[in-house]
Amino acid sequence: MSDLAHPVYPPGTPAHIAYYLAVDDVDRRVEAAMADGARLVVAPFDAGDQGRTATLVDPVGAAFSPWQPRRFTGWGFPPRSAGVPQRMVLACDRPERARDFYRKALGVRPARADFVTAPGPTASAPRWELAVGVDDPDGVVARAGGLGPGPCSAPRRAVGPWCG
Repeated sequence: MSDLAHPVYPPGTPAHIAYYLAVDDVDRRVEAAMADGARLVVAPFDAGDQGRTATLVDPVGAAFSPWQPRRFTGWGFPPRSAGVPQRMVLACDRPERARDFYRKALGVRPARADFVTAPGPTASAPRWELAVGVDDPDGVVARAGGLGPGPCSAPRRAVGPWCG
């Protein structure tokens, strides 16, 4: 997470957790994203010798950062391990538009991403979420229900429990 008061972020940048999407060429992918309706928040820059990145807000309102790896290639998604990321989920009011945008902006179909309608009658702003693998989804939902102010349910097994 970043401090939105930092001068690198222009006024009006939405609160977000940065989700980095691996790309072949940050500059080219930023251009493609902006041509399809994304708003540039932080222009492409080198993150030392680790990689190159930028921050944008997509046409449905979710923030994301393309990442062109150099020394740091990322954590990746290991196959079906409990406690580690399994999929990314973009919850928004226009999932088909989001899916089409990311296919065009990234130049490939996002292999481990789902695009879903944000749950609930008062869905929050568009956002990326992370689906983490667990061995006992029903047990996690039962335990999580008592840990926070929002409801927990498991409406989509393929994506995982939603807690909000």
